[in-house]
Amino acid sequence: MPDRTPEVVLVRHGETAWSASGRHTGRTDVPLTDRGRAQARAIGAALSGRTFAVVLTSPAGRATDTCRLAGFEGTVDEDLREWDYGEHEGRTTPDIRRSDPGWTVWRGPIPGGEGIDEVADRADRVVERLAAAGADAAVFSHGHFLRLLTARWLELPAVEGRRFVLDTATVSVLGTEREVRAVLRWNVVPPPGVPS
Repeated sequence: MPDRTPEVVLVRHGETAWSASGRHTGRTDVPLTDRGRAQARAIGAALSGRTFAVVLTSPAGRATDTCRLAGFEGTVDEDLREWDYGEHEGRTTPDIRRSDPGWTVWRGPIPGGEGIDEVADRADRVVERLAAAGADAAVFSHGHFLRLLTARWLELPAVEGRRFVLDTATVSVLGTEREVRAVLRWNVVPPPGVPS
């Protein structure tokens, strides 16, 4: 059996008040709820025993706190920030669709925020760094960004991130199968009940 190839473990941060209500949370630094902190500890329990040569985290408190509560010391990477939603920050999709029927973040527009190509550029830089590491890595970040990062890992157009539903406080794993980049596990919810 050949040696296992390096894996990239993606962790979406724990619950915040805005994620629980479906509000787009890009640059606003909304803290984890009590439930979100418990979820972060559950992630730590699920990843216990794993070692990572590289641990990266978005600078947003909800990501850095998830990383810390999970028991990891992450290096802040500005490229891991969530999508800048501009004027749609703090709004829900149904609210946005009242004035723009059929709107999604994947096709925009995002007035005053980032276009999909800008987010893809950031994701591509992260993919390059992860691939160059040549060892297991963990990434603590956000829903839309991690979905887009996954599309780029798979060498798909950025818009295909729309096909990867990603809940809060989940663990996903990217890697390779026979030299082809692949999704190894997706949107796994660690079991609850981890003591504080």
